[in-house]
Amino acid sequence: MTQAGTLRPLRLGVNIDHVATIRNARGGEHPDPVRAAEIVASVGADGITAHLREDRRHIRDEDIARIQAATSLPLNFEMAATEEMVAIALRHKPHAACIVPERREERTTEGGLDAAGQHNRLAPIVARLSDAGIRVSLFIAPEPRQIEAAIKLGAPVVELHTGEYAHAIGEAQAVELKRIADMAALAAVNGIEPHAGHGLTFENVQPIAAIPQLAELNIGHYLIGEAIFTGLGAAVRHMRALMDEAR
Repeated sequence: MTQAGTLRPLRLGVNIDHVATIRNARGGEHPDPVRAAEIVASVGADGITAHLREDRRHIRDEDIARIQAATSLPLNFEMAATEEMVAIALRHKPHAACIVPERREERTTEGGLDAAGQHNRLAPIVARLSDAGIRVSLFIAPEPRQIEAAIKLGAPVVELHTGEYAHAIGEAQAVELKRIADMAALAAVNGIEPHAGHGLTFENVQPIAAIPQLAELNIGHYLIGEAIFTGLGAAVRHMRALMDEAR
């Protein structure tokens, strides 16, 4: 671990999807993800992430505008590469749009986007979003071919999927950590800003946060779960402190 303050600050984006998951489980308006966005903004987070899925299982269409109106934090709009989602992004013009893979039957986003295999499909989407002033990110596995695809697509940001790292133990986790670090370095040397996220917790975040090229971590499910026991503000503050300590 590096000494605190020796690396550039690492941004924390908080995904508030699962506040909406709890709301939707019973219907009605409580708990309100907009209130979560306001709390997150008040305790030192740098951005809000929200994934509008095809089946609307958590964030709803009307939540997007409400979140944007409630806080000045930049919104990272996670979206599938579909015409419907492109139209919604162009209408709301979030700070960033992170293109993610999406399958209706999955419980959460289970892997990275195959940017290498979907170049022809993704290229016009990346171009349209970029032309609208939206910063495009690709949520990809930490693999050289996916970084190369991001370069060809002209994406300014990649978010490296940390799920394999989060689920690994022992030497396998060390291997995954090196893979993420290597791909963050490869992205950065090619002018792409590397972010990371998925499955990060208080226990495993610091080795990821210490990777010098990473500019942002996006963390959601774990923080919402911890909020049940400690409150959302306290959970975000603690994650922020761990990240800062690792830098």
